[in-house]
Amino acid sequence: MTKIALAIHGGCGVLPQDSMTAQEWAEARLDLGHALRAGYAVLKAGGRSIDAVEAAVVVMEDSPHFNAGHGAALNEHGLHELDASIMDGQTLEAGAISASRVIRNPIKAARVLMEDGRAVFLTGPAADTFAGEKGLAVEPQSYFTTPKRVEALQAMKAHAAAGTEATENEKHGTVGAVALDADGHLAAATSTGGYTNKPDGRVGDSPVIGAGTYARDGACAVSGTGKGEFFIRYVVGHEVAARVSYLGQDLETAAGGLINDDLAAHDIGAGLVAVDATGNISAPYNTPGMFRGWVTTEGKAFVATHEELYEITL
Repeated sequence: MTKIALAIHGGCGVLPQDSMTAQEWAEARLDLGHALRAGYAVLKAGGRSIDAVEAAVVVMEDSPHFNAGHGAALNEHGLHELDASIMDGQTLEAGAISASRVIRNPIKAARVLMEDGRAVFLTGPAADTFAGEKGLAVEPQSYFTTPKRVEALQAMKAHAAAGTEATENEKHGTVGAVALDADGHLAAATSTGGYTNKPDGRVGDSPVIGAGTYARDGACAVSGTGKGEFFIRYVVGHEVAARVSYLGQDLETAAGGLINDDLAAHDIGAGLVAVDATGNISAPYNTPGMFRGWVTTEGKAFVATHEELYEITL
């Protein structure tokens, strides 16, 4: 049996340490720990990687500290439009939802769509209708809104009016998970509210299979966070897997090269988490920090926002 491994992220672009209180940072790390435990419990019980990544992402979608589900970013009209995708590395089956305005947990809708089998990608009102017909929880827009996101939208509009640059944390954020199960199968899942003040109807990389989310057994599973337009252009998830499979690069070289060389050259914030077929984990980012966590093949668990790692119990 293969050793199990799990990695998650809650978005890159973390602000300087003094931008939030110690309690707020601690609460964010606590929710990262909850997400890790939810996903790892599935793997530890002999469950599938696809179930583990879904479970981990649901926890982060329900947390107000991350830009997905409850606490998602607001677009230019002050509305939430939610994107998510999930991919099974064993079968290459995938499901994706974009521009949803009511689905409580978009990652669940992506999973149900994958299993439905009639389509890989549904968007907008059709995605919302599909979720409702499948009995998934739907919510009014107010459910997704938090004071932090309202403030971020006001700040972004002020930056736009003044012609100044916003911080990475004001711009965007994403959540995601990757996993390797005991049978050697990989999976990835990603969910986001997109970036603050985004154009109405904008869809980023998170629901795009091969860009923000990708998994293939024998190679790796990847979930990205950052400026999605560039993740789409570089097809980042697939590119990491291609470098591992075809160039023979180790995971750290493949993932780190994309984030710290290719994408950094465009002066954009970017990060990802990835796990390969033997359980190696990589979590590169080129911003001041990235909400992240992982459980190694030895069963050691860590969460972090900046450079310092905090070991947690599972």
